[in-house]
Amino acid sequence: MKKDKTHIKFVLFFGLCLSAFNSYSQDLKTYIDEAISNSPEIQKVQFQYDIAAEKVNEANWLPNTEISAGYFVSEPETRTGAQRARFSVKQMLPWFGTISARENYATSMADAQFVEITIAKRKLVLSVSQFYYLLYEIRAKQEVLDKNIELLQTYERLALTSLEVGKASAVDILRLQIRQNELRQEKEVLQQQNKGIQAAMNSLLNREYDKDISVVSALEIPEVDNPYSYQSLSVNPELLKFDKLYESVAQSELLNQRESSPMFGFGLDYIPVSERPEMNFMDNGKDIVMPMVSISIPIFNKRYKSISKQNELRKEEIQSQKQERLNVLKADLSKAISQRNQSKIKFDTQTKNLKQAQDAEEILIKNYETGTIDFNDVLDIQELQLKFQMNQIESIKTYYQQSTIINYLTN
Repeated sequence: MKKDKTHIKFVLFFGLCLSAFNSYSQDLKTYIDEAISNSPEIQKVQFQYDIAAEKVNEANWLPNTEISAGYFVSEPETRTGAQRARFSVKQMLPWFGTISARENYATSMADAQFVEITIAKRKLVLSVSQFYYLLYEIRAKQEVLDKNIELLQTYERLALTSLEVGKASAVDILRLQIRQNELRQEKEVLQQQNKGIQAAMNSLLNREYDKDISVVSALEIPEVDNPYSYQSLSVNPELLKFDKLYESVAQSELLNQRESSPMFGFGLDYIPVSERPEMNFMDNGKDIVMPMVSISIPIFNKRYKSISKQNELRKEEIQSQKQERLNVLKADLSKAISQRNQSKIKFDTQTKNLKQAQDAEEILIKNYETGTIDFNDVLDIQELQLKFQMNQIESIKTYYQQSTIINYLTN
């Protein structure tokens, strides 16, 4: 039941992580599914859980059965005859409930390891999503650069026409060409960045590093954000892990109490006896069968008291670790919320600025019709438009990356 709840939490996180982007992220969902299916990291953690789960079966054990045999080199004589050998069998049994305590402890350790699977999957979803939006940013910027290069080529043709009628200089044309070269350089740099990010994402998908990854061509910032709550941090698997570890320490202490109790033993001794010759009496040569009961008491052993003290300290340590991690998660959530809100503000501002830059561009074009175009102003406006467009793309990327972090922390 505990494992089912943890799995349900991951499914909810996975769904919420994609629901915010369901209009655009069909490709992202495909990559996330592929990463979870192929990830060696997930497989490693799964194997670790399988090992921990198998230890539940290992816990159901008893001390080794002791079997011994001895032969009398010099046969001792008794009234009923000479003893020839001695055979013994002995079995020690733990105190009542010790085996159940072992199984409960092993189960609690397996539950803690199962949470690690959920954490590993969530972190993988987060990493794949972050790389995906980085690729979106790079390719969206490349597209903007292509359009700006085309725009500068249009301006260059206008400048050539103006040069023929003496309304522009060769310097204007050279400046337009230099600007195009700079944009082409930016595009080539972005292409190299694209290769690096694509290789990193392919490594998460466990496939060839140079395999192409497709991303959506356009993303928009929604008007309404998905709800979030600081209270939901309390059920984050990274904190749930500490609860499971605390429970395992509690089970360890119960096991320690059982193991500090006495152990009972049952056994049997068998001694074959030879008949006394030329004598006839009852029990002549009768073999000896001796049932035995034993008890093992840890009188002079401080080990169990020390283990109890260690368990108490371990509980306090886990509580401190949980509080420390909760503080970190709260700080991460606050930072992600702040950066997401900042990205929306920046996007709205850049949208307004871009509209005004486009209006200025229209004025310049109209001035060209009257023969008064200034190509210095053309370049300034073009640079402003490019800056605003790039900032818009960065804001969109930041919004979705921070939304993914918020979903990771709160769902």
